[in-house]
Amino acid sequence: MKRACLLATTALALAANPAAAADQDALPTKAPAVSRFDWNGLYVGGHVGYATGASDWSATQSGGTPLSGALGLFDSFNAFTGKGSYFAGLQAGYNFVLPSGVLFGIEGNITAPGGPNGITGNQNFSSATAGLGNFSDTVLQTGTLRGRVGYTWGNWLLYGTGGLAWTRDQLTRTQLAGTPLGGSAVPGDTESKLLWRYGWAAGIGAEVALDPHWSAKLEYLATGFGRRDVTFPTGAQTFDSDLLMQSVRVGLNYHIGADAKSFLTSGPSALDLNNFSLHGQSTFVEQYVFPFRSPYVGSNSLAPNQGRETWDVTFYAGVRLWEGAELWVNPEIDQGFGLSDTLGVAGFTSGEAYKLGDAYPYARVPRAFIRQTIDLEGDSQKVEPGINQFAGSQTADRLVITFGKMSVTDVFDNNRYAHDPRSDFLNWAVIDTGTFDYAADAWGYTYGGTIEWYRGDWTVRGGLFDLSIVPNSTELDQRFSQFQWVGELERRYKLANRDGKVAVTGYLTRGRMGNFADAIQLALATGAPANIAAVRQYTGRGGVSLNWEQQINDQLGVFARAGWTNGSFEPYEFTDVDRTVATGLQLNGKQWGRPDDTVGLAGVVNGITGVHREFLNLGGLGILVGDGQLPHYGPEQILEAYYSLPLFSWRVTLDYQFIDHPGYNADRGPASVISTRFRTQF
Repeated sequence: MKRACLLATTALALAANPAAAADQDALPTKAPAVSRFDWNGLYVGGHVGYATGASDWSATQSGGTPLSGALGLFDSFNAFTGKGSYFAGLQAGYNFVLPSGVLFGIEGNITAPGGPNGITGNQNFSSATAGLGNFSDTVLQTGTLRGRVGYTWGNWLLYGTGGLAWTRDQLTRTQLAGTPLGGSAVPGDTESKLLWRYGWAAGIGAEVALDPHWSAKLEYLATGFGRRDVTFPTGAQTFDSDLLMQSVRVGLNYHIGADAKSFLTSGPSALDLNNFSLHGQSTFVEQYVFPFRSPYVGSNSLAPNQGRETWDVTFYAGVRLWEGAELWVNPEIDQGFGLSDTLGVAGFTSGEAYKLGDAYPYARVPRAFIRQTIDLEGDSQKVEPGINQFAGSQTADRLVITFGKMSVTDVFDNNRYAHDPRSDFLNWAVIDTGTFDYAADAWGYTYGGTIEWYRGDWTVRGGLFDLSIVPNSTELDQRFSQFQWVGELERRYKLANRDGKVAVTGYLTRGRMGNFADAIQLALATGAPANIAAVRQYTGRGGVSLNWEQQINDQLGVFARAGWTNGSFEPYEFTDVDRTVATGLQLNGKQWGRPDDTVGLAGVVNGITGVHREFLNLGGLGILVGDGQLPHYGPEQILEAYYSLPLFSWRVTLDYQFIDHPGYNADRGPASVISTRFRTQF
């Protein structure tokens, strides 16, 4: 029910207009003047904000001393881990305005705390009978259903709001020392319980119209919840607690008014003003892997006969800072898991699945960057408004400087036919070069800066990026002592008057990583499984790749990638590939009378070095692969095909992947994976 409500809300809030997405000329660069805004009717939107909270608790124990305390639920934002008491969410409501300007309305919202650890507070406790322990409360999800009463004049609305609130909390007890009376917990034991809290909500807000459909709001909201109790059996304690939260949130609403039918079929337009822009998207992917031969498994194996889903909502908010400079922030809500928790295949099956998942939606800020464009000379080129892009113009020869938080592949290794798991192929080794071990946290993003020099048909790019604190980590290195250099040379050309491009990309990683030969030697000496973490030391690892694309005619385009990296060392961030070759095509459906449909077909072969194979055969674990043994090696061979078509304001994609030798293991597989993807954007 939770997932269904979220998806239904997203379908309304982010319904896209396929025609507008394909033809950005339909989007105005400057909104018409708002003479008098119509506040009546339905609206949908999104919000972001920051929260603080407090929870008074007490604990009882049979034959023990009662305990009590107070939790403060607040975390300052940590830019390198993504933790903090921020949140993002979706809302929908209805307004009715009297002739006097008095407004009555109702609004419901669902909010995802920043995470994936949510909004958390914890406190240690101790007694002779309980030992030393820790109690924590984590808000995993929250929402309200509220009435609104306000007054409108022109394009402004002031209102008060109140109603019902709920949260989904996780209460956790951890034994730190001793053993509790009547219990069995020993130091290190953790017990968690989930509970629903229900209570009240009250607040005030102001809202202003931005164009004939969009409005922005600033709101203060308080929520309070009565006491609930949970019992932890091994800790032999019952904890009773309440919860009070306060938040400040900024939101944007799209007012549907009398255009409900048009909205459901065509969706909203983006908000593109002179100095502010807002776009958005939502993608849902369901995957299933059929049963396949699997005589043995390890901790990083792909499991047969399973299904998993992922879902995300992203907002792309931009502000012009000065001439040529733009600030973009992309708050996002994520939820779901990849197959086998995104393990078992080096060329993993979904670029929408991160290296960690969560059953509850959580908020992230994957991108927050400034881009400066410096025009040099040459013909002026029109720039259309779009995702992370303002409308305007730029010269053919120019410098583009970008710095902040981003994905390395936002700038490097781009390919028009295979690069976006939300609109074309899904497989990791097709949308990016499998050997491109680009700097990133577990979600695929990092801090860094790039410089691009466009000169005629050539572009030279360079970038410096922060690495994770340890390979494949959720936390980036705050000291920037581990980093990566990336360089790219791109050449654009015409072949039979059709666009083509070839690019060579190279990288050098400097960080603490393990040598496979050292891990093998240690494993043979100790008899334990190969452990790459035990032999890590500061060193370098490099690689190079080739990326090619060519338009054949108005309907058909082809592409290819090839890559090599130093297979003596462990991959640091991306995936377990030392050699790769991929090729494919994209075909428009005009050939069979469906010009809005798209077909894609791609094949990829991934391989690893001999020392890498021996490491896996001795029980070593990679970023994504590791079956506990690898007696019979085989290169990963993957075939992917998809068919994409519009459905109202969505694009629906049916995808099939055939994977021979998953995880380079000739004893397992082949595996067949089917996927369904629903995507909408404005």
